[in-house]
Amino acid sequence: MTVETIKYPAREQWPQLMQRAVAETRELHDTVAHIMANVKQHGDQALRDYAAKFDHVDLGDLAVSQAEIDEASASLDSELKAAIDQAASNIAKFHEAQRMQPIEVETSPGVTCSQRAVPITDVGLYIPGGNSPLFSTVLMLGMPARIAGCRNVEMCTPCGPHGKVHPAILYAAQRCGIDRIYKSGGAQAIAAMTYGTETIARVSKIFGPGNRFVMEAKMQAQYDNVAIDMPAGPSEVMVVADDSANPRYVASDFLSQAEHGPDSQSTLLTTSEDFAQQLPQVIDELLSSLPRQEMMKKSLSHSHIIVMHSIDEVMDYVNAYAPEHLILNCADALALASRVVNAGSVFLGPYSPESAGDYASGTNHTLPTSGYAHAYSGVNLDSFTKKITFQRLSQAGLEGIGRTVELMAEAEDLMAHRLAVAVRLGQ
Repeated sequence: MTVETIKYPAREQWPQLMQRAVAETRELHDTVAHIMANVKQHGDQALRDYAAKFDHVDLGDLAVSQAEIDEASASLDSELKAAIDQAASNIAKFHEAQRMQPIEVETSPGVTCSQRAVPITDVGLYIPGGNSPLFSTVLMLGMPARIAGCRNVEMCTPCGPHGKVHPAILYAAQRCGIDRIYKSGGAQAIAAMTYGTETIARVSKIFGPGNRFVMEAKMQAQYDNVAIDMPAGPSEVMVVADDSANPRYVASDFLSQAEHGPDSQSTLLTTSEDFAQQLPQVIDELLSSLPRQEMMKKSLSHSHIIVMHSIDEVMDYVNAYAPEHLILNCADALALASRVVNAGSVFLGPYSPESAGDYASGTNHTLPTSGYAHAYSGVNLDSFTKKITFQRLSQAGLEGIGRTVELMAEAEDLMAHRLAVAVRLGQ
């Protein structure tokens, strides 16, 4: 049996069950801080040194050439290109619909307030290339960046031992209109986009997933006035299922999550002891036919099957855990969806696997993990914009609220604030 089953845990046990893998240590912080400082001081040369050390490649030009992009497009299987195109189209359609219209409101006579969204000018996208070439993440970040209108979009991704970036990554980048692509991975790539090097420009905001070194580098980038999409940790899925669910569907959801990495976590919540009893054997059966079994077993070793007393208790647990991915594979999925207040992305019904959102349904797969869904949204079009407010007051408008401003400024002992109104009103 690969997954532990827990029956009817008391609420005081929940915090312990909800614990995720904790990677942050002083050693990790110090290692990443050293990498950040080295790239800040030595620029491109530090990136080449790290590429030789970690990727075992001797890099000349850090930038991917147009010839390499063209070669990748020509070499990629036509069926895979068509799949990428369909996913890109769906992602674009969903994110286009998120465009915010400008608002304008007259809050008082002669006082007009407005707000509009403007794109972040310079953004950096990080695309992992370790266990898997995550070309899907290129679409998830590149498409909304393009739709938002970001002027300068650059992308960093590690290359293979022959100095080549995976062709699917380059094709997806081309599909998104990204042509500033650099062969750099790990914390050093985050450092390059944070400080800038001779080749790679400094950006205002960095997006993208990665290992614990990348995540720590993104956290440290914030100390140098570079924003990030969100804090993140290991990936996770939570499945709510009842007796109507197909155990093979739920088992496959557990295994697809386990494939993300050894520190990923899967959780089943159910009120059915019968269903809970069936699942471990089905997981083991399906696992036996898959690659990467050792890594997946590590993930499953800290995953859980939890039997609850009632659906109310299940939903309380869901919202307390705040899962990155939540699958409601139960007869009343639509009704339960209205009760979800903390989750990154929700998948409704038996035919909505997490894989659909990871690739091609149209929603974004860059989502808050580790309980950050309590306060963070997944990446969306707003992530690539800023909201700027404007106000325009006529003389009559200022006269209408002037005394209010003066009284509030006096009460806060900010007399220059009061003066800025008084001089305009001839006092």
